[in-house]
Amino acid sequence: MFNLGHGGLTYWSPNINVARDLRWGRVMETPGEDPFVGGTYAVNYVRGLQDVEGEEFTQDLNSRPLKVSACCKHITAYDIDHWNGVDRHTFDARVTEQDMTETFQRPFEMCVKEGDVSSVMCSFNRVNGIPTCSDPNLLKETVRGEWGLHGYIVSDCYSIDTIVNDMKWLGDTPVEAISQSMHAGLDLECGWYYSSYGVETSKKGMISEREIDKALSNLYVVLMRLGYFDGSPSYMSLGKPDICAQQHIELAAEAAREGIVLLKNDNNSLPLNTNTHKNIADILIHYICTQIVFVCIGIPCKYTSPKDGLSAFGNVTYEKGCADVVCKSDSFIFSAMEVAKKADATVVVVGLDLSIEAEFVDRLDLLLPGYQTQLVNQVASVAKGPIILVLMCSGSIDVFFAKNNPNIGAILWAGYPGEEGGRVPLLTLFLENTILVGGKIPTTWYPADYVNALPMSSMQLRPNDELGYPGRTYKLYNGTTVFPFGYGLSYTNFSYEITSPGGSIDIKLQNNQHCRDVTYEEDSYRLLCSAVLVDDVSCDAAGYEFEVVVRVQNNGTIDGNNVVMVYSKPPVGILRTHQRQLIGFERIFLKAGETQNVKFLFNACKSLIIVENNAYRLLPAGEHMMVVGDGEASVPVQVNFEGQ
Repeated sequence: MFNLGHGGLTYWSPNINVARDLRWGRVMETPGEDPFVGGTYAVNYVRGLQDVEGEEFTQDLNSRPLKVSACCKHITAYDIDHWNGVDRHTFDARVTEQDMTETFQRPFEMCVKEGDVSSVMCSFNRVNGIPTCSDPNLLKETVRGEWGLHGYIVSDCYSIDTIVNDMKWLGDTPVEAISQSMHAGLDLECGWYYSSYGVETSKKGMISEREIDKALSNLYVVLMRLGYFDGSPSYMSLGKPDICAQQHIELAAEAAREGIVLLKNDNNSLPLNTNTHKNIADILIHYICTQIVFVCIGIPCKYTSPKDGLSAFGNVTYEKGCADVVCKSDSFIFSAMEVAKKADATVVVVGLDLSIEAEFVDRLDLLLPGYQTQLVNQVASVAKGPIILVLMCSGSIDVFFAKNNPNIGAILWAGYPGEEGGRVPLLTLFLENTILVGGKIPTTWYPADYVNALPMSSMQLRPNDELGYPGRTYKLYNGTTVFPFGYGLSYTNFSYEITSPGGSIDIKLQNNQHCRDVTYEEDSYRLLCSAVLVDDVSCDAAGYEFEVVVRVQNNGTIDGNNVVMVYSKPPVGILRTHQRQLIGFERIFLKAGETQNVKFLFNACKSLIIVENNAYRLLPAGEHMMVVGDGEASVPVQVNFEGQ
């Protein structure tokens, strides 16, 4: 409701930066560490905001009507705000071209090409020495040229001032900085430099009228597509009653439900039964767990707190475990223990808040703050009934202590669940709501000592044994985890079987198509033609597609949700590439005993590629493995190349 009555039709959202390091304070705004998930999220988010029904795929995309204008941000390699004296306004992200192509750029490329977003925002930082908002190769050549943006490019707020006064890049004056950025393809500045120094820059001949006209055209075309000048009659009557309609409140609840992840459930501690668990102790750090709605999101229709969530299911005794999230004192722990001694079940809600992880605030560790860990352990040591630990945080927390504690029966991760976040996560604890649990974590949960292995300012993604770097993200990390990417339990049991046969993709190379070398391990078998450049083959041809059908069965006695995740593994022996990569996922609901076939259609040029160290996208020959989840089922797909 933030724009209600203000006529605002531009939403600078979503944030699709890859969560490279979970100390970053803005992980909460992103869809996680996987670039394919980030891109898929971006496409659907943007389509939901922008698309007018019946006008989704008009022939001239520059005239396609828009409901509102979305903005994919912040391009590129931006994932540090303020850590150990390193500041986003002066940080120079040193990134290899391989990592840029494979990871950092992919969500943005998908957002522009498949989501047809109408705006892209450049970030504060430099990448390999060049400020992103002054980089013509990034903005003009890649975003607008190669990817084909139909819209405008905007700076993050006050980025040009940052270039002049913080970076002091090239010693530029305000006039010179404007000239650099507009030449690079920056249409709009969030700040005051364009308005304060733009006329002077033009008079000095440092930007031409043609360039100004081009930027204005990019901006005004979006305004026209929004109906800014002649209106959009079907949307003119919308107001607060539409925003806060019951179906939209329920949508907020659905988002919170689907984001909940069950991380532990020993001895079927969950779900609780209201007939046997009548007296519940609720020990809270987060009395108001919905404060996240105040950050970059707007004004909610209403709030619910954890208190509201449990009251409907039994006699609830509330106790504050700490004075606040920082939890600098253990003075509340004794009273929390006394409550837990008498309860049929104890729910302990702990985690982080915006004073610990947020924009401008990065973390120094992966631990619960202050005495929170002691609170959990001491309450668990005396509790009469099962202990249910609910984590409210964005970046991961090392909860090995709780995972390995036999007195703690279950762990739920709720993230920051928004305006319905107090009610929904706690509803999932009870038998009447078991279908609600089925989410998967979108990041790798590292142990606490991970932060000692590599500084947050190191952009390196691949492991380096000589330096003791274990790598980053599930695709490349080679260390131990608290919980791996894509992990999540259910109150029921699912089994998986791939019913489609292993496929073969046979590609006959033309005279202008050449084999490319791939870096193999020393003793690995090398094919005569190791790979081809993706740009050299006809990826849209039917021969490049293959199907994977996964039969999923609910083997339990209760209904349940499940997210089916399919990964591809490259041929054995290829060096310095991903261990596996997610290529498809789908959420399904199955009643107890029910079976469903889930069909995935993949294209080899998107789902089987690797990115070599020279940043070329290659389709390697050999046996690729399609794997469901953590290896519950798999099937090979063979890629063969044949010369003329």
